[in-house]
Amino acid sequence: MSFKIHVIDVKNQLQNYIWVIEHTATREVVVVDPTQADLVIDFCQSHQLTLSQIWLTHWHKDHIGGVPELIAKRNIPVYGPRDELSKIPFISHPLQHDDHFEFHGLGIDVIAVPGHTLGHIVYFVDGIDSVFCGDTLFAMGCGRLFEGTAEQMYHSLNRLAALPIRTQVYCTHEYTLSNALFALTIEPDNIALQTRADEVKAKRARGEITLPSSIELELATNPFLRVESVEEFAHIRQLKDQF
Repeated sequence: MSFKIHVIDVKNQLQNYIWVIEHTATREVVVVDPTQADLVIDFCQSHQLTLSQIWLTHWHKDHIGGVPELIAKRNIPVYGPRDELSKIPFISHPLQHDDHFEFHGLGIDVIAVPGHTLGHIVYFVDGIDSVFCGDTLFAMGCGRLFEGTAEQMYHSLNRLAALPIRTQVYCTHEYTLSNALFALTIEPDNIALQTRADEVKAKRARGEITLPSSIELELATNPFLRVESVEEFAHIRQLKDQF
């Protein structure tokens, strides 16, 4: 079983990435959180790929904007959070915590991670050591609390922190540099963080993507995974909102 992960850089103001998982034998793909349909269509055509599944993490427009056009002409299954069906009516396969489904024999586990939105889910794919985590966990950061509470997000991040350390973290925005600069204000003496921040600055200066990260790297450098209480988490989330 062979799979490849590609990225489509949306190049929008929010710096979205659309992740594409290819089953190399059939050239069928999954797209995760397709911001824009035209970018997905162009990518599939230029690489001779066929879109066969869409996975959504939450209802925000920059994550679901391309879906109506992608499913307009073909019946493509759309997986997404059951708790956000009222906001994403085109979900054909509603999912909740601990649900499981497959893509060409690759098992996908659904983990509920309320906080950024109340119904946010992520897709853990152990067979390719990957988690597609939307706007919950970022490289050296986490999503804003638009709907949920600090307590919910703290527990959601702990769920992700408990994944195998080899797990690659595919989040949906290129926020890594600003997250690194903030993280250094929280842990200025963290050597691993200093080293990572320098690497990220160099990558961005060259116009390179900074993702994926890994659970191991986040445990060493992400202040939101290194807190020990809800109160501590809430405090630094508030500081980040004002950063």
